[in-house]
Amino acid sequence: MLDDRAKLLLKTLVERYIADGQPVGSRTLSKASELDLSPATIRNVMSDLEELGLIVSPHTSAGRVPTARGYRLFVDTMMTVRSDAVSQIEGLPSPRLMPEQPRQVISHAAQMLSSLSHFVGVVMVPKRPTVFRHIEFLNLSDRRVLVILVTPDGDVQNRIIHTENTYTQTQLQEAANFINAHYAGLTMDAVRERLKNEVEALRGEIATLMVKAVEAGPEDASAEDDVVVAGERNLLSVNEFSRDMGNLRRMFDLFEQKTQLMRLLEVSNRADGVRIFIGGESQVVPYEELSVVTAPYEADGKVVGTLGVIGPQRMAYDRMIQIVDVTAKLVSNALSQPK
Repeated sequence: MLDDRAKLLLKTLVERYIADGQPVGSRTLSKASELDLSPATIRNVMSDLEELGLIVSPHTSAGRVPTARGYRLFVDTMMTVRSDAVSQIEGLPSPRLMPEQPRQVISHAAQMLSSLSHFVGVVMVPKRPTVFRHIEFLNLSDRRVLVILVTPDGDVQNRIIHTENTYTQTQLQEAANFINAHYAGLTMDAVRERLKNEVEALRGEIATLMVKAVEAGPEDASAEDDVVVAGERNLLSVNEFSRDMGNLRRMFDLFEQKTQLMRLLEVSNRADGVRIFIGGESQVVPYEELSVVTAPYEADGKVVGTLGVIGPQRMAYDRMIQIVDVTAKLVSNALSQPK
């Protein structure tokens, strides 16, 4: 527990470090906090904050900088958002978000996030429910079955599933006929739900095959296309990253692979409103130097994806919150307009 004096000094230290990027000394802190305290008293408070793991001294003779734990306490309990932040952001020029082109909406949103934040913008591509018109099974060797799905617009998608048992082509045809007769025209999610309730009433062999087919159901995009990233090169101008090329390379690997980005955005997808992840706190953001600000966006009242800003721990969190929140609302409006 911190007393009011310690809280004010920590808040001032974090704000000064975010603004200047330089370790904050006791003399600077005394002036900035406007507290009538001696430098010795401030040094004692800073020593206590350091023992609590909220700040750290990067060099023996330098001032202090916030730790991930210090940033977290600041964000959760001390941060104030300027009342003019939203109007400033909404007044900036930004790409138009065209509702009739959902993929362009996502691409423009990532660029907007990057442009406004000067960091990296990331947007999860919305998962559209897939409807199938027709399904076929073809027997392959080694207990493998080719699943052929045809969508209402004629798109054909193939999946290979591995089965525990060997099926004859007659059995596969029987299963396909049953699915086409009872489930054609439904989304794959709806089929999954119905199978949960009806699988007990179906013959075991065919039920197992159908469950496997649905679990391997069609995807709207490859894993590589599930996240749109913009502004990676902005990290080159961030001192915390540019001083360490090894760290910078790891950051670019993160954006290239996108697997961890998907995991992060999927976690955020289940939350209401803006969330802040500060590096080193959990496996969600495994890099100590990174922070991520995210928010879900909607289409017709339903959450369909997440977007956010990735940058250094030393970011103006109040501004990033507003940027992410406003962009999420713009994307939601664009995707929810009549097509």
